[in-house]
Amino acid sequence: MTERDPQARVGKLVVVGVGLIGGSFALALRSRNAVREVVGIGRSRANLDAALKRSIVDRAATLDEPWQRELEGADVVLVATPVAQMPGLLASIAPRLEKDTVITDAGSTKRDVAAAARGTLGAVLPRFVPGHPIAGAEQSGSAAATATLFRDRQTVLTPLPETGAAAVTRVGALWETCGARVSRMDAEQHDRILGAVSHLPHVLAYAFVGALARRSDGGALFALAGSGFRDFTRIAGSSPEMWRDIMLANRDVLLDELAQYRDMLSRYAEALQQENAALLLELLTQAAQARRALKSLAEEPGTDDA
Repeated sequence: MTERDPQARVGKLVVVGVGLIGGSFALALRSRNAVREVVGIGRSRANLDAALKRSIVDRAATLDEPWQRELEGADVVLVATPVAQMPGLLASIAPRLEKDTVITDAGSTKRDVAAAARGTLGAVLPRFVPGHPIAGAEQSGSAAATATLFRDRQTVLTPLPETGAAAVTRVGALWETCGARVSRMDAEQHDRILGAVSHLPHVLAYAFVGALARRSDGGALFALAGSGFRDFTRIAGSSPEMWRDIMLANRDVLLDELAQYRDMLSRYAEALQQENAALLLELLTQAAQARRALKSLAEEPGTDDA
């Protein structure tokens, strides 16, 4: 698909949650002249005003205002909020959508979003396309949005069995117009994979920084921290609210991943306790070889994969 394809163009786009992801989606489409009008909906008037100032959106309304009227005439609605807000928002959106409006989301977990959609959307369900752009940054809000955020990054669509093919095609075309590489998988597989390679690393980074911060010598430790500490802990600067919701939504997968990680830590502890240089070298070598083989991780610094 290209921006010349009618499926990759939008007359009216409504973005619920004009943060890093929602704002970047709008900017990316604007940069390709693929959207005529963007309406932003959100909790914070200050954030929406910043989005208006940057021309991310043409109009904006807070969730405390009668924002549902902006759904009239919408071609596409993107819900880009923390996943815990999805059920309430989908329930508010469904009755006001027109018969051809396509709705999609950008949540980092998909099983919970699918369940929320089935419980709230009713007849709209065939026009709902769950999605997850695997891109981000530790900064948040519309001020951090950029038109290039999704360029050469993965976006995973997890259509429901009820989702119509035309809706999937349209949402996929829009993400491709944003520069993303689009793939599809089911929600369970998505949550299992992201639990291991995204959600677990965030738990570890937050836990590590939190443990050091609680120590009486934490200030001295942080003062001497170098690039290794910076690289390992960067993602601990991400939105706590967003990551609380992601961790709870994918808690069964995450608990299993934590158990497997504890098993690996136990092997390192065993090697150290026994002063087993051969075992320690084996563990380090296996990990180093696996990491060097991951050519796909040669990304620009500062990106996140929420």
